[in-house]
Amino acid sequence: MAGAVAATCNDVNAAYYNPAGLMHVESDVQLGLMHAEYFSGNAKYDYAGIALPLKGKNRVLGLSFLRYATDDIAYTIDYVQPDGSLDDSKLKSISAGDYAFLLTYAQGLKIFKNPAIETHIGVNAKIIYRHIGSMANAWGAGVDAGLQGSYKRWRFGLMIKDITTTYTAWSFHLTEHEKEVFGQTGNELPVKSYELMYPRFNIGIAHYFTKIGKPIQLMAEIDADITTDGQRNTLVSNADLSLDPHMGLEASYKNTIFLRLGVGNFQRVLDDKDTLNLQKFTLFQPAIGVGLKLKSLMVDYCYTSLQTQQNPLYSHIVSLRLDINRPTSHKKKEPVETAPVAALIPTPVKP
Repeated sequence: MAGAVAATCNDVNAAYYNPAGLMHVESDVQLGLMHAEYFSGNAKYDYAGIALPLKGKNRVLGLSFLRYATDDIAYTIDYVQPDGSLDDSKLKSISAGDYAFLLTYAQGLKIFKNPAIETHIGVNAKIIYRHIGSMANAWGAGVDAGLQGSYKRWRFGLMIKDITTTYTAWSFHLTEHEKEVFGQTGNELPVKSYELMYPRFNIGIAHYFTKIGKPIQLMAEIDADITTDGQRNTLVSNADLSLDPHMGLEASYKNTIFLRLGVGNFQRVLDDKDTLNLQKFTLFQPAIGVGLKLKSLMVDYCYTSLQTQQNPLYSHIVSLRLDINRPTSHKKKEPVETAPVAALIPTPVKP
């Protein structure tokens, strides 16, 4: 659904999209796993999470781990010898990766007297670790907050990432040989570096077109990412703010079979056919996915591709979700209107 799930995410994956959505977890324990390969397999994205409703199931705790990295990067600093020859034994590979650890808490929120209106709130405390081979690494910390509301067939969501502004501090560990080579090749030697992730807002609204309890369900959601770190290459932007819309559609049958469509990541880019670099066209990223629920196991698959002109970059995303109930808690529950969301699709974050 191209990440358009801020209003409807309702399982362990909600810790990433909107932590308030963890309040929809009904099993005693819910586990989630996801693996994705982006840009034709050049980058890999992995996720693992667990959601634990507390006694009474009016509060939920979550723990998540994410890794997004490019592995097997050729490191050629010693590959070319002083006489110009190539020494394959000196060719090494490194990886550059981002890691995140999320501790999530969600609970119900009583705002409106109308019993038809339900609201939930959730927060993330996160630790970030980044590295580039053995040359540099960074640590950071931040806080996310989310809110969800529902009224009849409508769903609303607000996710604020890095609400306190997330600071990441880099440290560098270059060897004397690396410093010498970088200096000879005109590279600037870094001493220290700090990165700031400014608050990012994701607003979502969704509507279910069929009544609760019907075997066939149809839902549509539209979200908008609002960034505050300056002008980005989005459909709507200025010097201070950028707005990036994305939308999704989900159809399901008996809460067992799911079909999802999405489109997002709209950008205005130069036309490859224009040698003067004056003409632009709109680039977008479509996605299609299917899901199958087999008792307590949920399996999702998504295919997406960045629609470049010359060589589209495809990505495959597979996720699993497992509900675990204690033997003493096997009570029949009424079906819920919302359905499990598809696998994660990351959006680029400007340093």
